[in-house]
Amino acid sequence: DETGAYLIDRDPTYFGPVLNYLRHGKLVINKDLAEEGVLEEAEFYNITSLIKLVKDKIRERDSKISQVPVKHVYRVLQCQEEELTQMVSTMSDGWKFEQLVSIGSSYNYGNEDQAEFLCVVSKELHNTPYGTTSEPSEKAK
Repeated sequence: DETGAYLIDRDPTYFGPVLNYLRHGKLVINKDLAEEGVLEEAEFYNITSLIKLVKDKIRERDSKISQVPVKHVYRVLQCQEEELTQMVSTMSDGWKFEQLVSIGSSYNYGNEDQAEFLCVVSKELHNTPYGTTSEPSEKAK
């Protein structure tokens, strides 16, 4: 304008960490703020030292996420001998066979003894970056 002021039309939310970096020389990002937004601002203003710091912070965050141990859910299913092949072959939604335990024969079917089994299956539940886990589908339930 006539006083020499410039209007820079950028998101003030992501400019805060940039301004604080320029004032104090330290990168401080609110935990609810996406590092990628701060990176975008640092790149817009071409502040190379800040760009490097934010990229390092993003790499550190991503490596922590990838190191989260995978959780397992286990189910024990009871079935008869004639159901076993079909049950194992039709498992879906990430369920996999773990162990088969014979619990003996419990009843007669016609002239034959029918063996019963406990079938142990498991599924991995992957954590998302925000700490929640994926829910099994209705089919898996």
